Amino acid sequence: MRPLGNLYIFTRAPMIGAVKRRLAADVGAIDAWRFHRENSRALIRRLGGDARWQTRIAVTPNRRARKSWRYPPGVEAIPQGQGDLGERMTRVLARDRPRPSIIVGSDIPDIKPAHIWRAFAALARDDAVFGPSPDGGYWLVGVRNVRLLPGLFHDVRWSSADALADTLANIDNRRRVALIDTLADIDDGAAYARWRGRAP
Repeated sequence: MRPLGNLYIFTRAPMIGAVKRRLAADVGAIDAWRFHRENSRALIRRLGGDARWQTRIAVTPNRRARKSWRYPPGVEAIPQGQGDLGERMTRVLARDRPRPSIIVGSDIPDIKPAHIWRAFAALARDDAVFGPSPDGGYWLVGVRNVRLLPGLFHDVRWSSADALADTLANIDNRRRVALIDTLADIDDGAAYARWRGRAP
């Protein structure tokens, strides 16, 4: 079966003190590192084995992309490259055009294969797809061809309540945009406590 497109899981190499700094400020560096490491591995296993798409891990810092032993086997790790988050996402989304490509973060425990399938289904008819977060950001962005969306991430106020609105404002109104499920990321102690309270 020909894959629907490319799925990139954006993640930071699991080094204590270098991951989930906002969360670490609330729960401590060890618990933040443990959450990042375990959730990233679980997410990669859950999504990476699905033959409906090609999964890769996009890693920062770049040199850690070569340390594939840190991640579940069988999924290629690539460097995100230099620049701010928008520049890095643009670069990754342009890797395999014109095939549809999707990026998700590694700190959203509730992502399931069904969410990814819905996003690819949206890209069969729309130019872009987003998975909103309750905080005003987004946990998923996908494009049919990023060259049709110049400046997609220009002047986006990352890690703010305006991130999704800023990104949508950069899209020409002739382009079709879809929104799928709203999912929460675990960025601070309150979100972590809610997640711990319902985790099995």
